Amino acid sequence: MMINIGKKTQNIIKRDKKVMFTTTREHYPFVAERASGDYAYDIEGNRFIDFSSFISVYNFGGNGTAAVRKAVKDQVDKLMHAAFLDYYSELPVRFAENLLTMFPKGFGRVFLSNSGTEANEDAIKLAKLFTKKSYIVGFINAFHGRSLGALGITATKLVHREHYGPFPNVVHAIYPNYYRDQFNTSSPEEHALACIDHLEKVIMAKEYSPREIAAIFVEPIQGEGGYIVPPKIFMKELRRIATENNIVLVSDEVQAGYMRTGKFLAMDNFGVTADIYTMAKAIGGGLPLGATIASRSLGDTPAGSHAGTFGGNLASVAAANATLNHLKKNKRLIESMVKRKNRIMMKRLNELKENYEIVGDVRGLGMMLAIEIVKNKKSKDHGIKERDAIIEKCFYEGLLLLPAGTSAIRIIPPITINENVLEKGLNLLDDAIKKTSAK
Repeated sequence: MMINIGKKTQNIIKRDKKVMFTTTREHYPFVAERASGDYAYDIEGNRFIDFSSFISVYNFGGNGTAAVRKAVKDQVDKLMHAAFLDYYSELPVRFAENLLTMFPKGFGRVFLSNSGTEANEDAIKLAKLFTKKSYIVGFINAFHGRSLGALGITATKLVHREHYGPFPNVVHAIYPNYYRDQFNTSSPEEHALACIDHLEKVIMAKEYSPREIAAIFVEPIQGEGGYIVPPKIFMKELRRIATENNIVLVSDEVQAGYMRTGKFLAMDNFGVTADIYTMAKAIGGGLPLGATIASRSLGDTPAGSHAGTFGGNLASVAAANATLNHLKKNKRLIESMVKRKNRIMMKRLNELKENYEIVGDVRGLGMMLAIEIVKNKKSKDHGIKERDAIIEKCFYEGLLLLPAGTSAIRIIPPITINENVLEKGLNLLDDAIKKTSAK
């Protein structure tokens, strides 16, 4: 059934453009009103299948569970803001204790903030403090946030960085993407090792001494960069390099963590343990929360060296703690859901790749998947207009999708999505690609 966009939507967008700075709300005219489970609803009352989880925030269904909403309401009636980083409060401590049970042995320090960007800023400061070194290694196509420190490590799109520099001491290495292999190697693993060689034999041998590198920041799966999944050997080699050179390995789990790949920590898919993890998005259950979690062996921060006003906000932490309790109670069921729905989604997406010339690549882990749209399979030229047309067609048929990278479409429905609804959404995507391919 076609989505009808009326005067309510048009009026809100018109008002928005008068008073708000432009951000990324340009793909289609969706004005959110409410969400429930598998569906999102706009101001006109239109219902959409949600394949975005509101940017991977509602991993367990739109607007969270009833228990999460009750926890927030109960906390709001008592105290919303406790200035936790200046005063003590039990709820954030209880949440940190609860959170640390999900991490490897030896992790014992948590810093709470308000977003993934802040969580990464915190990790930058901690790495420099703990190592007394100054340079950071990031990766091409990485996204870690838009404040200056996190933006310095980000290298996804020029528009993110243009006119905002100069940036802190950051160098960008090559992240493995075998679909677009610039080394002309014979396998994903060989390509990954070529990337490691470039890091060690060029960057660390000719530009930045490892004696001056504080941290390597890496996404287990590149998110905004296009849902790129590296071979396991790449992460294992980064771990080796970090260990040999007293460099802190930071895993940005903001989008890929919290069961999105079928594991609480996406880095666990590679058999690697980082020194610092950053989390946000789904961790807050729908409210703003970032967390930076470090190995106890790294040390602690001096009093007054790092803090903030709203970190550990009680309403957000109440939502986070209730969400985490739900996850822990249902962990085996959630793991099973992700595996089963991954099989359903990968089967259909690979069929799209087989059937349509403009679907160049299918990739991802768990329920963090993407298709890359190209002009044709031979050239692999990015199909940006085609990608945008597909997303728009899906919107007007009642399916919410988001772009990623240069010409990819990310598919990140709630982990709890009903399988019949999942199939219906995949059918709508198939139809949109078919219509776009026919032009």
